[in-house]
Amino acid sequence: QVQLVESGGGLVQPGGSLRLSCAASGSIFSMIAMGWYRQAPGKQRELVASITSGGGTQYADAAKGRFTISRDNAKNTAYLQMSSLKPEDTAVYICNYRWETSWGKQLDDWGQGTQVTVSS
Repeated sequence: QVQLVESGGGLVQPGGSLRLSCAASGSIFSMIAMGWYRQAPGKQRELVASITSGGGTQYADAAKGRFTISRDNAKNTAYLQMSSLKPEDTAVYICNYRWETSWGKQLDDWGQGTQVTVSS
């Protein structure tokens, strides 16, 4: 029921910054957990950062101190602010949601992804 659309990717020099956005459709945004994943060519998809419905956050070691995940429930949007970018951050960044329903069912889905390239 929830659909996700990412935006904000692009080409940035090492040390630069980007802010990614994930716009969600549906009426349950405030009740779902959001996550940002990334996948580079030839590598497995990895979790970068997540935020719960209550606002609690977790980060991968590679993202700590440089990336910040946030959400604006009034806008049905999650964000990933990325600073001090490194070439190894180059990947497709994908937004994800997860909903644990009151009837014991886990629902989740993925956006289409947005490309981030860090290069001189």
